[in-house]
Amino acid sequence: MLSKLNPLNMAKAAYQYWKGDTGQADQGTGNKASAPLLEQPWRLIDWSQENREHLKENIRAYQPLREDVPKPRILLIGQISAGKSTFFNSINAVFRGYPIHQAESGYEGYSLSKKYKSYPISDGRGGPELPFILCDTMGLERSDGDGGIRVEDILSVIEGHVHHQYTFNPWVAISKTDPHYRTNPTLADKVHCVVYVIDASCPLESNPSVLKMLNDIRSKVNGLEIPQLVLVTKVDLACNEVLRDVHNVYQSRYMKNKMERLEQQLGVPVARIIAVKNYSRELELSDAIDILLLGALQQMLRAADSYFDNVNLNERLTVTPKDMNSTLFP
Repeated sequence: MLSKLNPLNMAKAAYQYWKGDTGQADQGTGNKASAPLLEQPWRLIDWSQENREHLKENIRAYQPLREDVPKPRILLIGQISAGKSTFFNSINAVFRGYPIHQAESGYEGYSLSKKYKSYPISDGRGGPELPFILCDTMGLERSDGDGGIRVEDILSVIEGHVHHQYTFNPWVAISKTDPHYRTNPTLADKVHCVVYVIDASCPLESNPSVLKMLNDIRSKVNGLEIPQLVLVTKVDLACNEVLRDVHNVYQSRYMKNKMERLEQQLGVPVARIIAVKNYSRELELSDAIDILLLGALQQMLRAADSYFDNVNLNERLTVTPKDMNSTLFP
C-alpha cells in the first residue's frame, strides 16, 4: 500500500489526470470510474445507413437564408497538421464515393496550405456543386514556433478582404495595396461560420502560444457575431477504443474528458464541439466515418443559418436617418 503512495506513483497519477484518460482499462480492479468506455454514450448518434443517406440529402437540399449569399463560406482554422485540408478531402470523398486527396495536407510541422483557398465540392464525379464552400488557411504556427499565419490575416479572411489563392506571408500581414486585397467585400465574400480544427492526439497544453492565438482569434470573432465551432480530429490516434471501433467516439471516457477540457480552454460550449475521423489511410468509405463527417458539416450549415438570422434581424432593427426623420417630423 505504501508503495502506491510514493512520490513517483503520485506524479504518474497526476500526469494521467492532467491528460484525462489514456483510454486504457483498469485491469482487475473493476473500477467503472476508470474504465475506458462509459456505460452509455454521452452523445447519441444514429449510425444507420439510412441516416447517412438522410444527412447527404439534407446537405444537398440546403439553401442559405439570404438571396445575396449563394453559398455559405465555412473557414477552417487550426494548427499545422491538425486536419484542416484532410477534412476537406474527407467531405469531398463522402460525396465522390471514394477517398480523394485534392487538397495537400501538412506533415512534420510544415504547412502545405500556404495559400488561402476556397473549395467548392461537387456532388459526385463531374456532378453539380454543393451549396457550401470550405475555406482553408495556412496553419497557425510551425512546430518549431516559427512562421504560421498571422491573426491579422485570419481576420482579413473572415471579413472578406482576401481573394482566393492569396499566398500568406508569416511575417507580414496583407495590406490594402495588395492586388489580392478586396476593398469592399459583399456579404457573400465574408465568412459565415468559423471552425477551429483541433488534433485530439496533441494536447493544446503542449503549445501555449497556439492556445493563446486561438483565444485571441475567438475573442475577435465574438465581436463580429460569427458562430464558432470546434472540430476535433484524429480521434482514432488519441484513443485506443476509438481506434478499435469508431462507434465508440462518444462513449470513450478519454474523448469526453478531452472535449470538456477543450470547452474550458477555448471557451466554446461542448455542444459546439464535434468529433470526426478523417479519411487518411483508408482506400474505401465507411458508413460510420461518413456519418460523423456529414453530421459535423450539418452543424456548420446550421451555424451559418444562425449568422444569417442575426444579419436579417440587425437589418430589420437598424434605424436609418430616413426612419429618424419620419419619427421626428411625421
